[in-house]
Amino acid sequence: MSEAYDQAWPSELRVSKDKRQLTVSFDDGASFTIPAETMRVLSPSAEVQGHGPGQKVTVPGKRMVEIRNVVPAGNYAVRITFDDGHDSGIFTWRYLRELGEKGDELFAAYETELAAKGMSRDAPGMAR
Repeated sequence: MSEAYDQAWPSELRVSKDKRQLTVSFDDGASFTIPAETMRVLSPSAEVQGHGPGQKVTVPGKRMVEIRNVVPAGNYAVRITFDDGHDSGIFTWRYLRELGEKGDELFAAYETELAAKGMSRDAPGMAR
């Protein structure tokens, strides 16, 4: 992990008007726009990550998920509530920086998992 992860401190968090993206700006000038879907399917919650090795869950059907609320969790993170009711992930500044820097790579791995399991980013009955 880069030193930037450890020293990342946000200067601004902004939810897009369509509620499908979170822009995070850091005090070192870095800024990232992270899709809600990426945050939802890669949530740091135990519901998604599991409670131990090999327990990670692949979450399908979240292509159209929206951010409902973002609230501080101490001085180190935010809790994001999504419109599907998921609200148990605590997104630390460090994790948001990681999603900003490596989000495309992490999301590509997620799409590979979906395909391998015969799952879709679309909710059942949802047309693209």
